[in-house]
Amino acid sequence: MKALILVGGFGTRLRPLTLSVPKPLVEFANKPMILHQIEALKDIGVTEVVLAINYQPEVMLNFLKEYEAKLGIKITCSQETEPLGTAGPLALARDKLIDETGEPFFVLNSDVISEYPLAEMIQFHKAHGGEASIMVTKVDEPSKYGVVVMDEETRKVERFVEKPKIFVGNKINAGIYLLNPSVLDRIQLRPTSIEKEVFPKIAAEKKLYAMVLPGFWMDIGQPRDYITGLRLYLDSLRKRTPAKLAKGPHVVGNVLVHETAVIGEGCLIGPDVAIGPGCVVEAGVRLSRCTVMRGVRIKKHACISSGIIGWHSTVGQWARVENMTILGEDVHVGDEIYSNGGVVLPHKEIKSSILKPEIVM
Repeated sequence: MKALILVGGFGTRLRPLTLSVPKPLVEFANKPMILHQIEALKDIGVTEVVLAINYQPEVMLNFLKEYEAKLGIKITCSQETEPLGTAGPLALARDKLIDETGEPFFVLNSDVISEYPLAEMIQFHKAHGGEASIMVTKVDEPSKYGVVVMDEETRKVERFVEKPKIFVGNKINAGIYLLNPSVLDRIQLRPTSIEKEVFPKIAAEKKLYAMVLPGFWMDIGQPRDYITGLRLYLDSLRKRTPAKLAKGPHVVGNVLVHETAVIGEGCLIGPDVAIGPGCVVEAGVRLSRCTVMRGVRIKKHACISSGIIGWHSTVGQWARVENMTILGEDVHVGDEIYSNGGVVLPHKEIKSSILKPEIVM
């Protein structure tokens, strides 16, 4: 089987982290985002993954070559010269996706994190015999999204309603699809949307089916959702493979610590924290609801809650970093500094407090 991952744009919503690496390579729970998907695809027998990409393909490919060998899966790029939306990239990669087997192929949005029930999706797709399957997830506030209206018994998709004002359903497109090769005949090589142009036509012909995603789901393309996604992911890890989570008197709730990280005396870590490789957390530090990327040093008695600390950054002694503060790569926060929602671009030194949410250029 084959799969296409829509890597797409510039990752502007996740700046300043994406000023250093393309968004799919930003770590989530100590692993590049896209690797969560590639490993899930490999686990169910996908042999080739095509990345639909229009930004920094060299960086992506060099990085993934290493994993191609490690995982034993073929990874290729299909590069857009102009942004082609969510359907155009399928037309562009047509020759890479079609082979003599006529097997369906997966399409995934690269920002989506979940338990990836892909094996179940294959069974679902084969059982209904339609042309395309989409994964849907239940949400509390459907009015913020495009809602998928479906027959609850047959799972046949009837229509799509964009940001409905009145309640029509609570299921939204989860960005994971399984498509027969014939779907490619419906897509022209031009900027086009799979959600707005292709799927409604297949639904009108009664050939589109929706599987309700079991477990958690999150689009982690922006910082607040990234932090929420981390909580859901660690919660799921607790249920599936609790041995991967940190234990000890200094740990509260679900915490992921890389084996090369060093944690000092008297710290209180958690809940919902990921600490990356080579990090040094000095004595008396308090961490909650945050991600600490590779090579970060957090000095004595600093306190971080709700935020992302970018690679090789430093947080000074007794500093307080909170309210969705995002530090880019190589940012150095001085001793006793307070950051309330600061978004700091890479290679900066912060010598005075950030009292209200703002971008530090």
